[in-house]
This record gives sequence, C-alpha cells and structure tokens, in this order.
Amino acid sequence: MGHITSKNAYKSLEERINWFTQGAPASETFYKILQVLYTEKEARVVSMLPVRPFTIKRAARIWNTSEAKAEKMLDHLCEKALLVDSEHNGVRKFVMPPPMAGFIEFALMRTRGDIDQKYLAELYYQYMNVEEDFVKDLFYATETKLGRVYVQEPVLTNTQMNHILDYEKASHIVEEAEYIGLGLCYCRHKAEHAGHPCVINAPWDVCLTFGNVARSLAEHGGHARLISKEEAMDALQRSYDANLVQIGENVRENPAFICNCCGCCCEALQAARRFAPVQPVETTNYIPKVKAETCVGCGKCAKVCPVHAIKIEEDPDTHEKKAVVNEELCLGCGVCARNCPTKAIHLARRPVQIITPVNSTHRFVLQAIEKGTLQNLLFDNQAFASHRAMAQIFGSILKLPPVKQALASKQFKSIYLDKLLSSQVNKQRKQKS
Repeated sequence: MGHITSKNAYKSLEERINWFTQGAPASETFYKILQVLYTEKEARVVSMLPVRPFTIKRAARIWNTSEAKAEKMLDHLCEKALLVDSEHNGVRKFVMPPPMAGFIEFALMRTRGDIDQKYLAELYYQYMNVEEDFVKDLFYATETKLGRVYVQEPVLTNTQMNHILDYEKASHIVEEAEYIGLGLCYCRHKAEHAGHPCVINAPWDVCLTFGNVARSLAEHGGHARLISKEEAMDALQRSYDANLVQIGENVRENPAFICNCCGCCCEALQAARRFAPVQPVETTNYIPKVKAETCVGCGKCAKVCPVHAIKIEEDPDTHEKKAVVNEELCLGCGVCARNCPTKAIHLARRPVQIITPVNSTHRFVLQAIEKGTLQNLLFDNQAFASHRAMAQIFGSILKLPPVKQALASKQFKSIYLDKLLSSQVNKQRKQKS
C-alpha cells in the first residue's frame, strides 16, 4: 500500500506539472527525477498548489492546515528551489517554477549535498539528450518560444548600436534589473556529471537570473548569489570571450534569466542542430553577411558557430575557399563576426523583424492559446478568481492579433471574453472611421 501511495503522490505531481503551459512528458526517467527532487510528502502537497501565484493563506486553505504550518512548508520548498517567492504590496506570494527555465535547472545551479547531483545529472541526460519528448515539447510545441537569442553587442557598429532596441541588448537587461543573481551553468554542470564535459571548457559561473527569481534563489538555499551590475557585466564579458551565446526569456520586459550557452552542452543549441532548420528559440533581428573579397576561408567562423550554420565552400572555378552562411539555421548571435580575423563578416538587420512578447504573462497566454491549454490558466483552482488577475489575462488577449483572439475565444467559451473582444473590435472601427 505504501508503494501505491508513493506512486500516486508522484503521479499527481506529474499531472500538476503538466497542467502548466510548459509541461514534462511522462516517462520512467521523469518519475525518477521527481523522486530525487521531491520527497513523497513534498510531491503530494505541491501537486495541490495552483499554477499561478498564491498566498500563504491560500496554501493553508488548500492543505487544510494553519497559516504558520503552511508558511513553514512553503519556506522549506523555497529552500529547495521547488518554489520561488515574491512580495507585492506587503503580501507574500509563491509560485511553482516550470520545469525550464525552472526547478530542473535550479537543482544544479549550485553544488549541494542534500541530493545526489551525479545521479540526477545522469537522469537529466537520459531524459533530455537520449529521450527526446521533453525537448520537443519544450522547444517545438508552440509557435511562441520560451527563449530568444541576444546579439553580441561588441560586434555591432556605432550606427547599429544607435538603432538597436533596448530589449535586444543584454546590457540593458542588466542595467534595469532590481536584483541580479549569479549561479552555475546547469547545462555544463549536468554534462560534467553525466560524463560529457564541455568541449570548449567554458566558464560555469555565468548563469544570470533577474528580479524576484534572483532574489528568491539567493535568499533561500543559496542557489544563486546576488551580484552587482558590474559583476553581471563581467559575466557577460567572460561569456563573450568564451564564444558563448546569450539566450534569455523571450519577453521585452523584465526577463527572468539570461543563459550563456555553449553548443556542446546547451539543450536549445543541440536541438537547433538536431532538428534543423526549425528553430528552438527566437533568433536575433540580425543576420551575418560575408564579404567575399575579404574572406580568406580560414574556417574560424565555422568552428565557433554553435549551430553549424556556416560552412567553408570552395569555388569550383577559382578554387578559393569562402564562408557561406545558412540563414535558415543562423541564430544571429554574432559569434562568427567576433572571431573573423579579416573582419569579412558583418551583421545586418533581418528584413522581417522578430516580434517579442511584452512580458511573461503575454508569453504564457500566447503559448497557452497555441497549445490549447488557455482554460488551465483561467480556471486554475480559482487562482484567477480575482478581477485583477482576470483583467491581466484578458488584457494580454486583447493585445493579440484577431486570429489568435478568435482561438482564445474558442478555447475559453466565455460570453464575457466574447463581449470584450467585440468591444475591442468596435472601438478600433470607430477610431478608423
């Protein structure tokens, strides 16, 4: 009976995780991962929590316990980075982070002795690098991507820097952040334990988190440490020097993370190569262009490209070797331009600009619509029962293109939403007339 109860607890947790827009396909490996990260009791109580942020009072009511006992359990879960907390207008709130970038990564963002990190890393490697369901779901289940690439600012000209938008610059994210956390690179940490160490020996201590995520990870369990803007800029510079690619949350405002990624360890960059030409993350608004007259075909650009988007080809007539960019595969990161010894590569703006969601709520709604799970966000254990929370969701929906508004309306089946959308259309018509 005990084994059945345990199995049920982890099964309930797995179902709770998959209630979120970003899920984790069931497998025996994933079940073992949950066993490492959660005790049976933790699995049971977390499986009962809402998807969206909740208060201590709400958790106490769900668990049928006192607020003091609920807060103690919530603090314990924050210490293990299975929850993150924040404070709004004097009210403390908690949320369960998604698998990525979330509790899967947080477990390896520092060295720790309370879990077997080598065993966990081996399970992660099996789940993500051998079994492919999780990676496919993470990067390809929705048109709106979880992450996006930042262009390497040092390779941009002064003119380009004058035209680049603030949210396209990693340096701007650092400058605007209230809190900045620095942790170990989960990908390289995992790969080292799993027996596949980083080929380029890239630095580990360059994983950046921002805002409440950074503060919560630092204050509870030391999964990250709070650093200054100067230290964060140093982490970026060290990453540029190591030819790492900056991939952050795919939002314009207040991204929660920027990873500094190598092609040999990062799941996103591996997926870019494995499932090419379909991109797992949004590219930058730049594309490299090669000046044939100054390219000497040395191959340095091809060697450092993290997704193998550059090849050295020989002209059949002149027998000269030149770099050729596959623009379908290219991320637009600029690593190639940074490494060109003759400055034969420069970055040009893409003809079609990438559209980036405004914030996390906007991204969640877009992905939920595309995945057909919008109702899970709206009816999540009454997590959206307040008018304020509902207004935030509807506000994001009203910013969507008409086609996606229609999809949202169809999924939600709400007279209230239909009226809101109709009102918005009528308002736009009046403005045009």
